[in-house]
Amino acid sequence: MTVEIKQIPLNKRRLKDFVKFPIDTLYRGHEYYVPALITDEVATFLPDKNPAFDFCECICLMAYSHNRPVGRVAGIINRKVNERKGVNEARFGFIDFINDNDVVDALIDAVKQWAKQKGMTQLTGPLGFSDMDPEGALIEGFDQLGTQATIYNFPYYSEQFERLGMVKANDWVEFKITVPEEVPPKMAKVANIVAQRYNLSNVRFTSRKQLVKEYGNAIFELINRAYDNLYGFSPLSTKQIAHYIKMYLPYLPLDDISLIVKNENRELVGVGISIPSLSKALIKCRGRIFPMGWRHLLNALRHADIVDLMLVAVDPEYQSKGVNSMLFNDLIPFYNKHGYIWAESNPEMEGNDQVQRQWQYFDVEQHKRRRAYTMPIE
Repeated sequence: MTVEIKQIPLNKRRLKDFVKFPIDTLYRGHEYYVPALITDEVATFLPDKNPAFDFCECICLMAYSHNRPVGRVAGIINRKVNERKGVNEARFGFIDFINDNDVVDALIDAVKQWAKQKGMTQLTGPLGFSDMDPEGALIEGFDQLGTQATIYNFPYYSEQFERLGMVKANDWVEFKITVPEEVPPKMAKVANIVAQRYNLSNVRFTSRKQLVKEYGNAIFELINRAYDNLYGFSPLSTKQIAHYIKMYLPYLPLDDISLIVKNENRELVGVGISIPSLSKALIKCRGRIFPMGWRHLLNALRHADIVDLMLVAVDPEYQSKGVNSMLFNDLIPFYNKHGYIWAESNPEMEGNDQVQRQWQYFDVEQHKRRRAYTMPIE
């Protein structure tokens, strides 16, 4: 196949072609692929919208054959992570392609050449600018509904990466968790013991404005502390924290958020943020809010039977002490109130036993696995 690679300028008009390729071409009509909101993904690549550009470089590339789009990829250099790790690593992400060796070769070669010119010696992905972006190619669970926070891809992606000589850099696993009709008694007991032993309590809000005012910054500062040692973690800057507070917190359902604080000074030590699954709504609206997409999204927020566990973060001082049980002891009654049948854990590092032990009280199934690959740039 004759393949032409074109660099996509980082402007709103041209980026729409890059963002729409998997939605309107590659996965159109697919029952498990969940598209991103087009406006959000376009903004991810706009330097004046995404604060990660303060420490990242990016190139967006598309592959064409006979003037028809057949693939896309973003090359990203996160200087902050490279300095922390002491490496010269480029990331590839937002990658989609038809199952054709020439297309894949052309895309990866183009990213490698760009990265090599920047002095990079390693290529790793799929990864985004930071952990707030989807990461890891799906390698198990192709017959499972995707989530808004993760990548869905065809099985041939991993075959193509391995054909190029890429090897495993990291795996994440995901779990489907049945929501129990009541808090498991052992979990409730642990939650009460932990609360008394460490003088902690759950905090809830009836005002999003108040939540943002009192704990907006604290939530993301806690994420920075809790996730600091995770694979490829990119600490959120002050500008990124302000960006994500504005982007997410004013719209999250308050019933699906639980905070844990120290009683003596109200310092935040734990947070659990979940949201009604928007997967089926995003499929229906194909990533578009207008003209009718907002209706599907609003209906999902009110009537979803799946809840996505977006993040759980506990201060390192309190990890492995049962604090997570306090979060779910608080959240499960609200999950039942809203009719959630099961929950999606979203990605967890395969060796993160601390996190996975929290599912011991539930009926769970590990239903997905995803992988980041790496290779040298020669």
